[in-house]
Amino acid sequence: MRTATTALVTGANKGIGLQAVRQLAELGLTVLLGSRDPDRGARAAAELAARGVRAEPVTLDVTDAGSVRAAAEHIDDRHGVLDVLVNNAGIFLGPLSLDTTAEDLRPLYETNVFGVVTVTRAMLPLLRRSRAPRVVNVSSTTASVELTRRPEPIPGDPTRRLAYASSKAALNMLTAQYAEAFERDPELARIKVNAVAPGFTATDLNGFTGTRTAAEGARVITRLATLPDDGPSGGFFDDRGPLPW
Repeated sequence: MRTATTALVTGANKGIGLQAVRQLAELGLTVLLGSRDPDRGARAAAELAARGVRAEPVTLDVTDAGSVRAAAEHIDDRHGVLDVLVNNAGIFLGPLSLDTTAEDLRPLYETNVFGVVTVTRAMLPLLRRSRAPRVVNVSSTTASVELTRRPEPIPGDPTRRLAYASSKAALNMLTAQYAEAFERDPELARIKVNAVAPGFTATDLNGFTGTRTAAEGARVITRLATLPDDGPSGGFFDDRGPLPW
């Protein structure tokens, strides 16, 4: 595994994000636990500390540009660099697909898509200072057009995915476009960015109906966050390997 120092995980006070923080910290990284609510972030960090895992809580609301700027300034002041950015913060709202309105889509796109752009742009100056920066965008199997149209169903309720799945498909395209842009810029070509699907994981996002634990879902995040220099960029993966777009 490559040597890295500082990682930021957004939406990390619970669920998959919290497990990603734990796993990265156990690998020796200094991990910043991003949370919209400072009290919840502090409690999550204290929960990890009670288990012997150190994480630094950082207040970060991905839908608030001022909050994102403040977080970037805080990281700059304390650490001066960011080696790993995990864009994990996400929400799910599941009205019936045929009843979904444009207004239903807006909050999901604000967090799942626009928030990723806001955070990535704000953290890019810090990522530039890293020898081998990594960006991981937490997507979903439901973002795959090919898997959606196969006869074998994706776990969960397929009648309530229009808003969520389309936002994650947009996130996948962001990932591909960032990869293209980084690769074409000699100063940024060392940044590797990938999208990951944790699988049908039991979190409050799905009412804890998933069949995988949050720790299992976080494994692919940890693996892509600690890629060696010859690792892939611009891909979409679960913990078994590449996924179809």
